[in-house]
Amino acid sequence: MKLYISGHRGMVGGALVRHYQNVPDVELVVRTRAELDLTNQAAVESFFATEKPDVVIIAAAKVGGIHANNTYPAEFAYENLILATNTIHAAYRAGVPRLLFLGSSCIYPKLAPQPLSEDSLLTGPLEPTNEAYAISKIAGLKLAEYYRRQYGVCYHSAMPTNLYGPGDNYHGQNSHVIPALIRRFHEARLAEQPTVHAWGTGSPLREFLHVDDLAAACAFLLEMENPPDLINVGTGTDVSIRELTELVATTVGYTGEIKWDTSKPDGTPRKLMDVSKLSALGWQAAIALPNGVKRTYGSFLAETEAGSLRT
Repeated sequence: MKLYISGHRGMVGGALVRHYQNVPDVELVVRTRAELDLTNQAAVESFFATEKPDVVIIAAAKVGGIHANNTYPAEFAYENLILATNTIHAAYRAGVPRLLFLGSSCIYPKLAPQPLSEDSLLTGPLEPTNEAYAISKIAGLKLAEYYRRQYGVCYHSAMPTNLYGPGDNYHGQNSHVIPALIRRFHEARLAEQPTVHAWGTGSPLREFLHVDDLAAACAFLLEMENPPDLINVGTGTDVSIRELTELVATTVGYTGEIKWDTSKPDGTPRKLMDVSKLSALGWQAAIALPNGVKRTYGSFLAETEAGSLRT
């Protein structure tokens, strides 16, 4: 199997490469952004016409936290839209029979019933702060669905919950919650800071999936002869932000005080994926959160030492 993974240098793409690099009879095809600009339609079409992969996983995306999404909506919408349309169309034109598009749990309406089921897609308004990113992901998964319906190719999509793991982004403002906490407590421990401040009450509930579990789920879906057009990927369990914060502090070895600034907003009270469809097919996540955070902190230290930490 000749497998092209777009975005192989990102957190998700890196996990997919780790999963497949030792799988027999799989030839991995990857390109850096300098080698292949996925926003360049002619370049993408030429690449697919030359390489003709058997399977494509679209893991490339412009991603970021709430601040980044809210500040740069035009960039998030444009880049993710053009990545999806260029890749899906070029794959079809080149005769690629199998494609997996990776989306995000933010595609679901802001006030959709919890846990979030696949059926709630397009039933209400999106969360305004990441609407641009969500719309681009909805467009991508629908495009894959339409190509499957019209042309008979097996193009389908997976919607992962909040991800974390090796290769994450530890930017001071644009990172997600787990890498942000790891960096904050690590720096506080080194500086011997007596107190670390956290936003809100810590009561919101969130679900987190280790990126290596996502890679395993993708492999599982690609082995199915007739996968669903759209399926959620998560753990099916959640944790409070307070519990998560304390877990990260303990893992990093920070022993100071955590003070909660209740004047700051909590955000959505709960965000949990309904993974019953995937569970019924026979797949479940294997990496528990404490072990996953421990492994991720180890990766953070290794990436820091190697000078490869994304910030």
